[in-house]
Amino acid sequence: MAVTLLLCSACELKFKPNEEAEAAVLSVQRYDRLESRYLTTGDFSALQQMNTDYPIETRTLIEKMLQLGTITDANISNRFLMFYQDSTLQALIADAEAEYANMDDINQQLKESFERLNAWMPELQQPSFYAQIGALDQSIVVGEHSVGISLDKYMGSEYPLYKKFYTAQQRATMSRTYIVPDCLTFYLLSIYPMDDFDNRSQLDRDLHMGKIMWVVNKAMNKEVFTTSYVKTISSYLKRNPKITVRQLLECKDDSPIKALHKD
Repeated sequence: MAVTLLLCSACELKFKPNEEAEAAVLSVQRYDRLESRYLTTGDFSALQQMNTDYPIETRTLIEKMLQLGTITDANISNRFLMFYQDSTLQALIADAEAEYANMDDINQQLKESFERLNAWMPELQQPSFYAQIGALDQSIVVGEHSVGISLDKYMGSEYPLYKKFYTAQQRATMSRTYIVPDCLTFYLLSIYPMDDFDNRSQLDRDLHMGKIMWVVNKAMNKEVFTTSYVKTISSYLKRNPKITVRQLLECKDDSPIKALHKD
């Protein structure tokens, strides 16, 4: 499960003109279709629309993910185009667009999950979601108020190309069913990060992730994540049923949870 957390102050919540209506609908924006059009046909109008309608997403993809240079470089558009001309990447683009021609199921899962999250945490801001083709880089990219989904990292565990680069264990989570759980997991991690992460023990880190995963399971209304740390969180909450989701995520003292955990 790969992710980039790009929490820069320059990022702003970006919706199109009817932003309140679009936020309520909670539909994944199909940035990938513009990207695909430019990268497979060289249609410059598609690139112009990418830069006009999705400036932050385009900058993030080119500068942060692919690291091709800055968006203002004179030849960046050609460098971006040439990067994807490899036959393997061209096939990946075509396969991803075919696999995700329809994302209604993803949109519905996001809608239902955020309805549950907002019932528990009314103050939780709903981000915008967009799809992209990331050249097998990060699966999920989190901005300040946006979540990018790299469709090329969710082609299914049996996708032939994956077998050349990923283990069976890695491929197990590279499928459509993990898109929404991954989005929720890393968006919540961006809002509820672990303090002093680098100096914390591995158990501290794993239990913090266990909290996030437990909440995601509840938001999805199914057991997506079943690690021992998630089970510890579940056991802790059964003993402390009055603890709210927000309190769980904001709690800084995990000593009572640690006392319950068994390796």
